[in-house]
Amino acid sequence: MTTDEALVSLCCETPKFDGLTAGFKRALWIIIAVNGTMFVVEMIAGLAAGSKALQADALDFLGDAATYCLTLAVIGMPLRTRAMAAMVKGCSMIGLGLWILGSTLYQVLILDVPSADVMGAVGFLALAANLFSVVILLKFREGDANVRSVWLCSRNDAIGNVAVMGAALAVWLTNSAWPDLIAAALMAALFIYSAFQIIAQAAGERRAAIAELATGG
Repeated sequence: MTTDEALVSLCCETPKFDGLTAGFKRALWIIIAVNGTMFVVEMIAGLAAGSKALQADALDFLGDAATYCLTLAVIGMPLRTRAMAAMVKGCSMIGLGLWILGSTLYQVLILDVPSADVMGAVGFLALAANLFSVVILLKFREGDANVRSVWLCSRNDAIGNVAVMGAALAVWLTNSAWPDLIAAALMAALFIYSAFQIIAQAAGERRAAIAELATGG
């Protein structure tokens, strides 16, 4: 494909949903409140139970709340600006994943056995909160990188909660910290993988926006 053909293809491509609707904004405000509340609840429980998986999931709630606030802030702005915001969110997800990996290694050296009862109970509460968010966002799962990052964050949360509950059961059965540590490491890997997905899509949208400006679109 020649350069001219590529530019024509970009210009003629159907624009992705950019979140500029009252329904999407309302959904974001609801989910920001849910995530902020769950960050406080899960961090307190994670510290009390000595669970790195719960603390990691709590920080993910906080990161998601910040991500959704940034999503709201750039809705309606030019594609290039929204793509840059998505890249920032992707980089923050990588940072979160690396923090989880670091704290997991620290926990391996200490080997404190977390409270399985607290892990299971709070993990179930967090799963309910995230499934609520996933249902609200289901119809908004396709869109530009800025919109799609919201869906990926909520999906990752739900998967992470299932991992925490599975780890709680394994901790109770084995009386070992290793299931909790393994769950935290798997969650970190999922966050980093999703971050690269968002960054790749955002980079493509940024290139498209630059090409459109170059052609006077």
